[in-house]
Formats: sequence, structure tokens, C-alpha cells
Amino acid sequence: MQLSDFNFDLPDELIARYPLEARSASRLLHLNADGSYQDHHFTDILDLFEAGDLMVLNDTKVMKARLKGKRATGGAVEVLVERIFDQTIAHCHIKASNSPKAGAELFMGSDEVKVTVTGRHENLFVVEFSQPILQVLDAYGQLPIPPYFNREAEAIDTERYQTVFNDPTKLASVAAPTASLHFDEDLLAKLAQKGVNKTFVTLHVGAGTFLPVRTTDIENHIMHSEWCEVSETAAQMIQETQAHGNKVIAIGTTATRAVESAAQACGGKIGAWTGDTQIFIYPGYPFCVVDRLITNFHLPESTLLMLVSALSSKENILKAYQHAVENKYRFFSYGDAMLIEKTSV
Repeated sequence: MQLSDFNFDLPDELIARYPLEARSASRLLHLNADGSYQDHHFTDILDLFEAGDLMVLNDTKVMKARLKGKRATGGAVEVLVERIFDQTIAHCHIKASNSPKAGAELFMGSDEVKVTVTGRHENLFVVEFSQPILQVLDAYGQLPIPPYFNREAEAIDTERYQTVFNDPTKLASVAAPTASLHFDEDLLAKLAQKGVNKTFVTLHVGAGTFLPVRTTDIENHIMHSEWCEVSETAAQMIQETQAHGNKVIAIGTTATRAVESAAQACGGKIGAWTGDTQIFIYPGYPFCVVDRLITNFHLPESTLLMLVSALSSKENILKAYQHAVENKYRFFSYGDAMLIEKTSV
């Protein structure tokens, strides 16, 4: 299966670089299992979801993970904290004119914070902060909004690039679970009133979600590693939903990767699980848990486009995307959404 199989033309003006005024004001393209589709508003999920269905949401919170500073020699540097291991040790991406070597010292926050490079881990730098990392990020960091916004983080992103249900104790992501950005408190309350259930899983989204696939044959691509947790409560609610014949609705690709990782680790059936996942879902993958998926529109040739193609089919997805382009749907993190039905196999 070739990378070029997942390409499509996207006009730049369809990239949503700012959110709409209201979270739930987006459009929704409903892609059925047979490949047909209908245009909706996002709030129409109140009619499209049934009582007894279960929404699985990712409750991670986005860190202000981007730091700007300088080297000891005065050169500009940017540090993106990817993963925190204890109060002062992290794996990071570092942008600088020359790649820093072990022992290099970087300074953040008007030189108040020293960051020492201690080594490498795969494509990341291992660094030690002179102060607790989360305190440093809170004081000096910026939200790491996606690169395709082509702008710096602004005040509006502080609220809108976080979900309304994020767990402050799970402050560890460098990108938002963007399908969940469409939900506001009012819509969640109406879904609960209808009898649509919800449960939470956690997957801390890494910057690797924005990295391009660099292999021509997609089966040679190696996914980045992300930490996730599916609790006993979440697993039990999914089991009960399946037993009653209701639908498990993943809200976003990160929730999808979390529950499918847990199922793979537990022998093909959902169970409680915590660990690092490098699961790569592309056409041919046998879904164990997810029946329906709410997701945004994704980049050409991205692993996320491959994931949604696995749930439906490449042909169905690209046809629906062509419709979305022609009808000026808004793309990517602050864009419109799709409801995708799993294609029977």
C-alpha cells in the first residue's frame, strides 16, 4: 500500500486556523457504511446517537509545552517538551541553528531557567531542567498549536485548544484530541439526557502526530510512542455496551488508538490496560472495539487519514473528502467533523 494512495488536493483557504465562535457550531459529514454520506450540523449527533450508545473520550490536557530561549552563546533556540519523566527530566524536541550536544546549556525565561542536554533518546533530546518542569511551562511556555496554523498561539487558544472535560491532573499532551473540541457542556448534557453514555480514557498526544510519513510503502512506517491508559471502569462500560448490542463511539483518533491498543494487549477483547502504544492502524486492520468514530478532517498522506480509511475504506474516505472540499468544509484541528460508520467486512 503506497503513501501516494492517501493523497488529495486541499486548497489552503479550507484550513481552519481559528475556531468558530461556538464549539458545537461546526458542520458534520456523516459517512455511512455503504459509502453514502449526508451533510449535517455537529449538534445533529443528538439524533444520530442512540440511548445506550457509549462515547469514549480522551481526557488528557495540553501542556504549554513550547519554550523559547537561547544558548549559552546567545543563539535562539526553541524547546518542545514531548514527555516528562520526573520533576526535572524530560524528552524534548529542540530547534536550533546547530544540533546541541550532550552538556550543552540552554536558558529559558529571561535566563532564569537552565536546561541541560544530557543525551539523546531516538530522535529526542534528554534534558534536565534547573526547576520543576510544569512550573517552568506554566510561567514561560506557549501552547503548541499545530504548525499548519502558521501563527503563534493567541489568547483564544488558551481555552479553545483544550476540551471542556480535560482532567487537570493529566497535563501531559502536546496536541489536543481535536474531535472533542466540538463538545460544549450543553451538548454533553443533552446527550446524557437522551441516555447516551460516556467514559474516559487517556492518551497523551505527542508531537509525532504532526510528523509526515517518510516511507513510500506505508507498512514500513514506524509510529511514534505515546502513553495511554484504559481504566477498569472504561473497559467494563465498553464490555457492557457491546453485550447489549449498542454502539461504541470513539471521539477522536486518540481515543480509538487507546481502546484498540488495550484490546490488542488483552488478546483481542477490551480490558484494562496501561502502557506505551505504537499502534499503527491502516486499511486491513481488524477493529476490536470501535463501531463509529467522530473525527476531524485530516492531512493528506497522514497516519490519521490511514486510520479513518481503515474504519471505512480508502475509496469511501477520499470520495467523502472530495465532497468536503467541494462544499468548503473546514479542515484540521479547528475545522469541521465527520461521523464515520465502520464498514462491515
